[in-house]
Amino acid sequence: MNKKWMAGTAGFAAAALMSSAAVAAPITADVVFLVDESGSMGGEHSWLSNMIASLENGLVGEGVGASVSNRYSLVGFGGASYSGHLDPHAHDMDSATAGTQEWGSSTDFAAATSSLVLNGGTEDGWSALDWALNNLSYRSDAAVNFVLVTDEDRDNTNGALSKTGLLAGLSSKNALLNVVVNNDFGCETSVNSAIGIDSENNGFLADGSGSFTKCEGVGNIGSGYGTTSSDYVDLALDSGGAAWDLNILRAGGSNADSFTASFVDTKVEEITSQPPVSVPEPGTLALLGLGLTGLAFRRKKA
Repeated sequence: MNKKWMAGTAGFAAAALMSSAAVAAPITADVVFLVDESGSMGGEHSWLSNMIASLENGLVGEGVGASVSNRYSLVGFGGASYSGHLDPHAHDMDSATAGTQEWGSSTDFAAATSSLVLNGGTEDGWSALDWALNNLSYRSDAAVNFVLVTDEDRDNTNGALSKTGLLAGLSSKNALLNVVVNNDFGCETSVNSAIGIDSENNGFLADGSGSFTKCEGVGNIGSGYGTTSSDYVDLALDSGGAAWDLNILRAGGSNADSFTASFVDTKVEEITSQPPVSVPEPGTLALLGLGLTGLAFRRKKA
């Protein structure tokens, strides 16, 4: 008898898992940056412009975007109302084309960061995420990933929003959220000095030479600006994403280099492990495996 069939039902289940995993691997990514446009955010705007090429190169190096191009979108929020940048809105990825082009290449994204403003003071990151979830169009074969960048806690401009609703919106697209925020993180061996943490309780520490190390056992989470921890950090970790301390970035020098290195490395790892928006069924026998694989791919908070 053919050995492939000797395992009976267990063999079918294993084959289903393997088939589903192959289907679930993303070939491209839709990455959305939700960016605060208040007066203190100039450094972060510049960082986004410089960092994006490293993220793109990292993804392509792992095969995501190698055959089907990755897309990036820039959603601004919190600018002054007189400038039209208060409410969440997409920044144009191609000024030479009529209308607002919501998606573009990493090069387009870098150029578009110059259209971010620095004149606001009322910032609601939840509204920005809600707007992006419901107004941008996503490709069914793409891994969807969001990055929220703000140095303040949430200014509630939409009382109808809830953390549960936002998590459901992210889950509907198999999407993860990362936040770059004004919040301290630490490890058991190095309190208040971690670059960031992920949902698996890993911390990231600058190594003094522009790279980073990982640490186990995250401690002292939540010392940050106002309600940043409950507004944004918990939301990111509950989605399966990660949270980062922008004060490490603002420190400059090798610590800023370590921030970028750990951020890009983690984003690449996340995206290459995500299922796309829509995971087609490989066959009736793979239904169980598909469900189990979907759970395996999602990074859950420990």
